Amino acid sequence: MDTSLIIFAVIFGIVGVIGCVLPMIPGPPLSWAGLLLISLSDKFGAQYDSKMVITWAIITLVVMALDYVVPILFTKGFGGSKDATRGATIGLLVGLFMGPAGIILGPFFGALIGELINNSSRRTHALKVAFGSFISFLLITELKLVASCLMLWYICKTPIEMLFN
Repeated sequence: MDTSLIIFAVIFGIVGVIGCVLPMIPGPPLSWAGLLLISLSDKFGAQYDSKMVITWAIITLVVMALDYVVPILFTKGFGGSKDATRGATIGLLVGLFMGPAGIILGPFFGALIGELINNSSRRTHALKVAFGSFISFLLITELKLVASCLMLWYICKTPIEMLFN
């Protein structure tokens, strides 16, 4: 049973890291599930107390909430309208079908088009709003990667240490 928990924990951790850059996969929650699984193993579970697992659950929830809030805040912070926010969301969804470049550029062009629909005479402003949307995407992706990579490190740390000791 321990071996299965460890294998699934590592798989969840790796898929969680991948999910940080692929919006259709919930990265940090999968990484946290891997951390939970490793904490349930008889062999390594003693290394992970409930306080640590709960702390990472809270961090995961905060990161997930920020994933939805930060793009809206940045788009509005750069002067974007509701049309720009909607455009960024639609751009992200369309971008999912165009691979990694679409995932990165979709929100940018979506916000740009949305802002131009709102006010086509302010092209420079629309570009600024689209840039804000792009920056928020990079920022939140980095935050998710840091959280998921740290959880993957915790997942792999104790089993690797025990293998080499």
